Amino acid sequence: MSERIPQRCDIPEKDKWAIEDIYPTDAAWEQDLVKARGYAEKIASYKGLLSTDSAKLLEYLRLDDDMTVVLEALVNYAQRRNDEDTRDAKYQDMVSRMEMLFVDISGASAFVTPELLSIDDETMERFFREQPEMELYRLCIDRVRRRRAHILSEAEERIMALTGEMTGSPDNIFSMFNDADLKFPDATDKDGNKHQVTHGSYIPLMHSNDRELRKSAFESLYGVYENFRNTSAAVLSSQVKCLTFRAHARNYENTLQAALDGNEVPVEVYKQLIEAVHENMHYMYKYVKLRKKLLGVDELHAYDLYAPIVSDIEVKIPFEQAKQEVYDSLEPMGADYRAIFSQGIKDRWIDVYENEGKRSGAYSAGARVHPYVLLNHKDTLDSEFTLAHEMGHAIHSYLSNKNQPVVYADYVIFVAEVASTCNESLLMQHLLKITTDKKRRAYLINYFLEQFRTTLYRQTMFAEFELMINEKAENGESLTADVMCELYRKLNLLYYGDDIVIDHELDMEWARIPHFYYNYYVYQYATGFSAAIALSQRILKEGAPAVRDYIGFLSGGCSRDPISLLRSAGVDMTSTKPVTDALKLFGELIDEMEELMK
Repeated sequence: MSERIPQRCDIPEKDKWAIEDIYPTDAAWEQDLVKARGYAEKIASYKGLLSTDSAKLLEYLRLDDDMTVVLEALVNYAQRRNDEDTRDAKYQDMVSRMEMLFVDISGASAFVTPELLSIDDETMERFFREQPEMELYRLCIDRVRRRRAHILSEAEERIMALTGEMTGSPDNIFSMFNDADLKFPDATDKDGNKHQVTHGSYIPLMHSNDRELRKSAFESLYGVYENFRNTSAAVLSSQVKCLTFRAHARNYENTLQAALDGNEVPVEVYKQLIEAVHENMHYMYKYVKLRKKLLGVDELHAYDLYAPIVSDIEVKIPFEQAKQEVYDSLEPMGADYRAIFSQGIKDRWIDVYENEGKRSGAYSAGARVHPYVLLNHKDTLDSEFTLAHEMGHAIHSYLSNKNQPVVYADYVIFVAEVASTCNESLLMQHLLKITTDKKRRAYLINYFLEQFRTTLYRQTMFAEFELMINEKAENGESLTADVMCELYRKLNLLYYGDDIVIDHELDMEWARIPHFYYNYYVYQYATGFSAAIALSQRILKEGAPAVRDYIGFLSGGCSRDPISLLRSAGVDMTSTKPVTDALKLFGELIDEMEELMK
């Protein structure tokens, strides 16, 4: 019998996030939207005053804080509601109206940055002396002024603001196409039973012991993407063109520099990551060879990469068990950290299970009232680690909002993946510690190996692909489906080696990766994973001092640049050491796996 996905109304209330904590009703949201629409006019009233009147500048900065709080609530409610069921036109409209509002506000505030840049250093220091309370905003102002070369005239900034909705279109199109419109044929197992294929069910199906089911699900998914290969290429190509336009308009040499500059991350960090992984490909090749051997197949295929290589073990982890084990694994973090985790569970921060139309995957959104976590829990070990991962993000957001003023509460993406992956590492160490059964230990180590494969190697491969397609566009080359498939195939061959058959269906994988619409996002999974391995090892070895430094890092928001924040927690990401150390651990785990499976 095939397992069907429930409708939203069939999900118990206790398993849904408490969206009413933001707004009790849609009507309350509409009321705040009316208020928010007045911000554009208020902002405009400060035009011409910021560079001449210190009191007015302070007023504006406080207005911006107030506006941030209201807009965050509005966008969180609309987006979270939309993600509950992406087919619901009402919430699609709410998201669309928020996007238009952001464009209006961006247009109204186009004068702000040019005015701040027009203030000479002497006058700015006088402003700080005249308004001591403005000292709070010094770092924020300095960040604007440091990017002087990339700020345009007032008229040009307004034009750039007006492009906001347009340049966001590729991501919106992809989301609607991918989450709401695409339907996949059922997969068939070796006994002829049908299994529904969705974004949420695909990876669990790929973890099945049934090879026929894995192959069928693989062909089902990529067969549909193949049918839309030209559409997918056109959408992704449009995204790259948008990034190229914005980078060149702001006088950056390329899209990579533009993306990383916003997060204060040196370009070298990105390129060093790719180089460090290239230099350590032998570990991946060794792992692929071991996987082929342990599966006992003549040919290892792409649909075998997620298959369990430890036979005769079924691990079912209901959500209740997952919650407890994650909580237990966080003991090295201390009572305060664990109390926040428990609060998140009790206060319904989490939307637990898949329903028809629900956004695929998982994420954490750092709303000011409290974080929200979207899951699509499937009673798998992977889902348990996803809970640890996303609650790492959530607690990071909670601590940043609690300890930082509005202007510095939001942290940059580069540090985000550290907090999530550190929790995963602690969970793995805990499970290995409490596991005495040899076969179960091998199962866990295999899962850990897969984290290295899918997070460090695979995300670096994604990062390399993203860099390659951007460089092609910047060189005036076209990005057709054939070009993208060829690039992607070459990377798969490089990253996986000779002991695997790279099925032609996998050439289309780029078409289903949402992170390619996030503007150089994926590399941060790999750097974050490396940093998290280093930090979790320090926490386990040093205890309280390491935890204190780590909590300080989580509470830091964007009060310092990300490299400095991480350095204060005990890891230097300007060096390749965190990456090479993590890959060395990967190699050691492969050796242990080999011994266990003899």
